[in-house]
Amino acid sequence: MARDGDSNEPTREFPEYPTGDDLRARSGATGDPIPGPAPASGRGVGDEPYPGPSPAAARPGGGAVRGLLAVLGAAALVVVALIGVQATGILPDFRNPFAKEQTDRSQPPLLKSIRDLSRYVAAEGDFQVVVDLQKDRKNVPDFLLNQRTLFVGAGSVEAYVDFSRIAEGAVVESADKKSVEIKLPAPQLGETNLDLDKSYVFAEERGLFNRINDLVAGDANRQQQVYQLAEDRITTAARDSGLTARAEENTRKMLEGLLRSLGYQQVTVTYTAS
Repeated sequence: MARDGDSNEPTREFPEYPTGDDLRARSGATGDPIPGPAPASGRGVGDEPYPGPSPAAARPGGGAVRGLLAVLGAAALVVVALIGVQATGILPDFRNPFAKEQTDRSQPPLLKSIRDLSRYVAAEGDFQVVVDLQKDRKNVPDFLLNQRTLFVGAGSVEAYVDFSRIAEGAVVESADKKSVEIKLPAPQLGETNLDLDKSYVFAEERGLFNRINDLVAGDANRQQQVYQLAEDRITTAARDSGLTARAEENTRKMLEGLLRSLGYQQVTVTYTAS
């Protein structure tokens, strides 16, 4: 408790704080405001409002986030506006700057030769073959060194009769001109034409070393052996399919109909051994 003689003196428990008049006097003397402790009510000394912390300062990074959202919103509005203008047809179409491009630098075709053909294509066979080719090494795991290709090949083979090989005296006409006999060379099989539009690699397995070798060296003709095997298999199948016999029958029917239309009553077509 304070004594009676010291009633005007501040207590020791509560330190003396300067009043508003004292602070204003000091501020006028020096020219600079002297901040004082902020009261609990949020007001500064001299009943002036105490500036509290701003929302941006209370939340670190809040201003940057709002700025980023504003930029994204503006960009979205620009995109929507451009799409709307494009839809109206006022401006030309906007192209994708990263769109795929294809450049053809192929050279013009070069004519190497011309052959006169005298063949009659009497039959044609369409074939399909599945080639399963695997290349690996003994005692080496497949995941390290292995190459297996499953290829579906589609191709066609023609059977024809070469009229340029008809020998002299092969056409014999009877004295009464009512019958004729023709000797033709045996039908032949043409080259196998592999249809690349219908042929495709169904599956492929490659080891780790094979993939590394492709990255380092590469092999543009890696599938060439698979194509060649497919052609060989189709050619063998065409020989065993009776395609040449169908060509003989079709050629005979064609000549019989043609010569009968010319007035011959009997037409005989035979084939010589090839």
